Amino acid sequence: MTVPLKGIMHRSATISTALITVCCLAPLTACTGGDNNNSSPKPSARAALKLNQSADTAGAGGGGTLRITPDTVLYLRRTSSGTPERDLYAIVTFSAENRSKRPVTATTKTGGFRWKAANGHTVSAGNSKSAARIAPTGFADGGPTVTSGTFRRNTVAFDITNAERGGTLLYVDGNGDAFRWQIPATSSGRAVSALKLALT
Repeated sequence: MTVPLKGIMHRSATISTALITVCCLAPLTACTGGDNNNSSPKPSARAALKLNQSADTAGAGGGGTLRITPDTVLYLRRTSSGTPERDLYAIVTFSAENRSKRPVTATTKTGGFRWKAANGHTVSAGNSKSAARIAPTGFADGGPTVTSGTFRRNTVAFDITNAERGGTLLYVDGNGDAFRWQIPATSSGRAVSALKLALT
């Protein structure tokens, strides 16, 4: 069977047009979202946790597993280390338990913990000079690296406004995954009294 040359040329032109369209669209698709901030956590479908609930998180660089458990929040208008630049401090105590067979480093020194207010405003832990200095005795077990089979208790402090009380505590792990805890708008948790004594 002989196919007319005109038909072959028409189909070739159609195929070429389709290929050009696909090739042009592919780069556009790949570039979508290219302007996103690399420090932003990945979107998470996980439900928000409460104080004393734990999350198994990846260590810095994705290595190992740390179980992160925030257990207390204390709101203070001043501490022995200074006064806030805004209205008050939100100070959260947490434990980091190493669930791996080798040392694991938390992301606390690289912006792991963040405070997200109801209006979406988000700040990193230690977001003012005085907040960064808060390290109450008995609640500061040292650096972010936890040896195998042990845990450390530490605190993170945020300099916030009155309207930002009762925010969401975010922890972004070594894989970039975000874990969330809904924090009460009043001082709460098992260590409130001891933490306040250590800070005032």
